[in-house]
Amino acid sequence: MTTSDIITFGCRLNTFESEVMRRHMQDAGGMEDVVVVHTCAVTAEAERQARQTIRRTKRERPDARIVVTGCAAQLKPDAFAAMPEVTRVVGNEEKLKAGTWQGLFRPDAAPVVVEDIMTVRDTASHLVEGFDGRSRAFVQVQAGCDHRCTFCIIPFGRGNNRSVPIGEIVSQTRLLVRKGYREVVLTGVDITSFGKDLPGRPTLGQLCRRLLALVPDLPRLRLSSLDPAAVDDDLKALIASEPRLMPHVHLSVQAGDTMVLKRMKRRHVRDDVLVLCDELRRLRGDIVFGADLIAGFPTETDAMFQNTLDLVSEAGLTFLHVFPYSAREGTPASRMPQVAKPVRKGRAARLREAGDRALAGFLAGEVGRTRQVLIEAGGRGHTEHFAPVRLAGGEGQPGTVRPVVGRRVEDGCLVGDLVS
Repeated sequence: MTTSDIITFGCRLNTFESEVMRRHMQDAGGMEDVVVVHTCAVTAEAERQARQTIRRTKRERPDARIVVTGCAAQLKPDAFAAMPEVTRVVGNEEKLKAGTWQGLFRPDAAPVVVEDIMTVRDTASHLVEGFDGRSRAFVQVQAGCDHRCTFCIIPFGRGNNRSVPIGEIVSQTRLLVRKGYREVVLTGVDITSFGKDLPGRPTLGQLCRRLLALVPDLPRLRLSSLDPAAVDDDLKALIASEPRLMPHVHLSVQAGDTMVLKRMKRRHVRDDVLVLCDELRRLRGDIVFGADLIAGFPTETDAMFQNTLDLVSEAGLTFLHVFPYSAREGTPASRMPQVAKPVRKGRAARLREAGDRALAGFLAGEVGRTRQVLIEAGGRGHTEHFAPVRLAGGEGQPGTVRPVVGRRVEDGCLVGDLVS
């Protein structure tokens, strides 16, 4: 590690915000031997990993000043401040303010700089010029969430929905394209809620249409996770007609049983996922779906779990993010009858196996096809459909988009050759 580092856990929004903090730290100066641990709170395991990293970092760099921020820090500032390894704790809103970093280590500075995130109503304007070591860029379109799923603590770490004005999103994307990025991912906490707090209430689909029209030099636009209940008609039309919008949709499904979904307080039922996937597949025949799935939600029976397992094949889900249910203190689900942890783990393993089979089948169908691959470090990359690729004939230039023909599948990855 260098004299100043940011260790980022969690979502793509954290990745974007880490770059905002990096610029603020550079501008502030006096950040020698500072390590920022940018935490996630989506599961108890995410918090455990953050604490473990804090302790390990202090052992490896005893003179380092450790700053903890992110969702776990926002939710439990005093607990992190009580760790002897930690110098400062900074909240999710405060971490994005230049003034926070300029005065962070003054002798009279407070050890905890965390305010009430629920009072925040706007998003601050930030222009990020790049992402350290990454070929893919991220652009924040909103923050926070107005929904209250019974398992989720994140709204209390991120606040309510706040959209970034379209003009700022366009300016940020133009800057990244000028810096050489060929693919941009729109990210946030709940991006399908984009625009509900803006004048005229533009939808995510309208944002994407305007962005692609106003930044014609952007070759690839990708979306982070979408709520199945809120995919708007403009976005569906764009998926059908715009080749620069990547044919890969990741859905925040969470469960495939309607009763479990109701107890989660989700806004969709099982059939909604099937109908949406079928509709989008009719609109764009080569589209590929990913999904977040929780195994062992409170009260989930074997039959309810089987409905989730069956959904993988029925909806044609390919890329699965599977989580064993993790009780988060203060959420309604934590007070529901819990499924035994070994059962949760076993169900998660079965879902992951189903995901591995689905991915293997998809990758086998890609052998012999030529796809456009965003080249990343180490001779790897991803196709338009987000299939992982390893180049057989050496490394390509990171950050470029090149045609690659798939030759075979190894270890869950497509191995291919650059097409000259």
